[in-house]
This record gives sequence, structure tokens and C-alpha cells, in this order.
Amino acid sequence: MKHIIRIIALVLFALFFIFAGVAHFAQGEGFAAMLPEWVPFRLGIIYVTGIIEILLAVLLLLPATRKQARFWTAVYLVAIFPANIYAAIAGIPAPGQQEANETLLWIRLLFQPLLIWWVLWAAASKKS
Repeated sequence: MKHIIRIIALVLFALFFIFAGVAHFAQGEGFAAMLPEWVPFRLGIIYVTGIIEILLAVLLLLPATRKQARFWTAVYLVAIFPANIYAAIAGIPAPGQQEANETLLWIRLLFQPLLIWWVLWAAASKKS
């Protein structure tokens, strides 16, 4: 039963990551605003990260690549965390939003560790 729950959680995480990756293309400018002005090629970086999110999601679903994808997804989530911190400090609204809710921007930071735990737990081997 625990294995089935992990698989469901893994599929949900992968769907979330695919949706987020696609959103990088649909709301590219909004995601680019989450990067400081001094970062070059901001929109290009957003498109690349969208591709990475979709690729990681697919690799998480494949048993042969799940262990490596699990690790790299956690690394990726740590790597993008500074953008969320910057958005909270600068008061940048979420992509697709016109106004920023300051409280929600800071609360959103709490979800990054949850996402890391989620992928590490859901993509763990049967033995874990």
C-alpha cells in the first residue's frame, strides 16, 4: 500500500512539474521578473528551466532514471530557491498576477523544502 501511495504522489509531483514547466513558456515574462535585472538572458533562462522541469518530470516517471532524476530534481529545487527569495524581498507578483500579496510571497518560501521532501520521498525506492 505504501508503494502505491508513493507512486500516486510521484505522478502528482511529475504532473505539477510538467504544468510548471509549461507555465515557464506561457508566462515567461512573469517568471523572468523573478530574476534580478543584472541576470543576463533572463527569458532564455526561464525557457531552459521550463524544459528542465518537463524533462525531470518525465525522468522521474521512468523507473530506470528515477533515482538520478530524484537527486537532480532536489538539486534543481535548491538552485532555483534564490529566485523565490528575490521575488519575496522585491515584492514581485507570481507569474500571471498583477499584484503581489507580500504575506503569500514569504509563505511560498516554506513550500520549497516541502517540494524537496515530496520528490525525495515519492521517488524513493521500494526499500526506503
